[in-house]
Amino acid sequence: MRALALAGGLAALLLCGAPAPIDAATMKMEKFTLTSPDIKPGSKIGDTFVFNSFGCTGQNISPALSWSGAPEGTKGFVLTVYDPDAPTGSGFWHWVLYDIPASASSLPQGAGTPGKEPAGAVQGNSDYGAPGYGGPCPPKGSTHRYIFTLYAVKADKLEVPANPTSAVVGFVTHFATIGKASFTAKYGQ
Repeated sequence: MRALALAGGLAALLLCGAPAPIDAATMKMEKFTLTSPDIKPGSKIGDTFVFNSFGCTGQNISPALSWSGAPEGTKGFVLTVYDPDAPTGSGFWHWVLYDIPASASSLPQGAGTPGKEPAGAVQGNSDYGAPGYGGPCPPKGSTHRYIFTLYAVKADKLEVPANPTSAVVGFVTHFATIGKASFTAKYGQ
């Protein structure tokens, strides 16, 4: 009786979707990561990467970024830099770069300047109202978080209208994403 109950329990587990054993090929999967030699996760963003207007006096140069371990089926990438702490009610988009080719694994410092992005990639409008990177510039007396996120997408080109808003790029990216990697840094005046 007891053996029959154990066998029934094992069969129920198998039928209910118990995890399959992990094989050696699965264990070799690389984790999708995004890093920067210029900005470490959790660190303060340096003046080189800070906006140069609205009371800020940075150089407004985008940091170098690199990534590895993109999921199988990746056909392109989308990069965003977002400040969830901006006093707008909806945060603030500092950089939207989309249609980054799947062959890319890094962006050099300054790639956020229009015309310096990888061939085929498109600089979206930031919430500063212009295409390309716009660095941090929170109100005086506050420290904000800046989330750098790279999305691996299943499309080599996003189907967006000409000059889309950051929200439209985000909406389309959401439905095309097969993986994402991110890190957060801070800046305050």
